[in-house]
Amino acid sequence: MTDFVQLWVYLSSTPLFGLTATLAVYVLAQAVYERLDRAPLANPVLWSVVAIGVVLLATGTPYPAYFAGAQFVHVLLGPAVVALAWPLWQRRSEVRRRGGALGVAALVGGTAAAASAVGLAWLFGLPDDVLRSLAPKSVTAPVAMGIAERIGGVPALAAVFAVLTGIVGALSAKYLFDALRIRSWAVRGFALGTASHGIGAARAIQVHPDAGAYAGMALGLQVVLTALLMPLFF
Repeated sequence: MTDFVQLWVYLSSTPLFGLTATLAVYVLAQAVYERLDRAPLANPVLWSVVAIGVVLLATGTPYPAYFAGAQFVHVLLGPAVVALAWPLWQRRSEVRRRGGALGVAALVGGTAAAASAVGLAWLFGLPDDVLRSLAPKSVTAPVAMGIAERIGGVPALAAVFAVLTGIVGALSAKYLFDALRIRSWAVRGFALGTASHGIGAARAIQVHPDAGAYAGMALGLQVVLTALLMPLFF
């Protein structure tokens, strides 16, 4: 028992802990996800966040100590997002034909996502900085943090809202699309990428290549449109 405690103290104080914990938990969550036939409620991102959070709370490990190792995985977020462009490139002629309609859909969808969140927050009487942190919730977390800082929000809070939005979208999209009888994989993917950014796009590309391609495009459009227009609006 003493040896185990000494080993834990050593691991938790080095970058090896964050890296090992992140990889081990995600691999286990992904295995369960595949075992359950990729059921939305078994989303590996959700359960990895929950499991790592429980471990950090139970062991009293501060988040900076964990992230000292997890940052090596975090660096891969950029290349992972760029990789979403490959299925889109394979459908470039199709996307070119629909370019105008997709641009309008992205603008309307992003406006609806931001306005609905801010409107509900305003109705519940939440503080102004929370409203401004909610506005960029449908773009990927690093961009949402930068936009929130520009418009007077709280970057850390914006990141939380963005991650929660992505997870909720990935969990609920299938059931919502089925209820609305939306069968087109392109429409499903574009809607999911518009509302739930990278986490939604990751779910879409696992389900169908067309959904993944259009989700990646929607993610990119939301980043550009939101970064350009939201600071001007506020």
